[in-house]
Amino acid sequence: MGRKKVDAAAVSLTSLRAARLYRLLTLLGPGPQTRGFLLRRLKLDVRGFYRDLEALRTLDIKVTTTSDEARYALAGELDDALAKLPFPDPGLNVRDALELAKGSTAAHRKLKQRVNSFLNGPRGGPNKPR
Repeated sequence: MGRKKVDAAAVSLTSLRAARLYRLLTLLGPGPQTRGFLLRRLKLDVRGFYRDLEALRTLDIKVTTTSDEARYALAGELDDALAKLPFPDPGLNVRDALELAKGSTAAHRKLKQRVNSFLNGPRGGPNKPR
């Protein structure tokens, strides 16, 4: 049975966990690292480490191990992995989001689409309280 692909935007991470996953990815970006090194740098126990690896798998970010499982490595490019890691809710208000969506880059367009979807509701009209 294949793994179900998950939209990164649909995965909710706390700010602390998202920051830790980011640090894990940046530690793995340059090349393979031992589990002990990663545990020390991330200040994690083994159980937390494996939970974070599972969270990355859920986001379709692959981390591989060497044949003797002594080292962990990021499969693919760091930039590709970071593109799949969701950013936690920054606590913006609607006015802030509208201001940030004014640019013309792909990121601006993505934000503008999400803001418009939020403001227009599921049926295309203004979102009104029920």
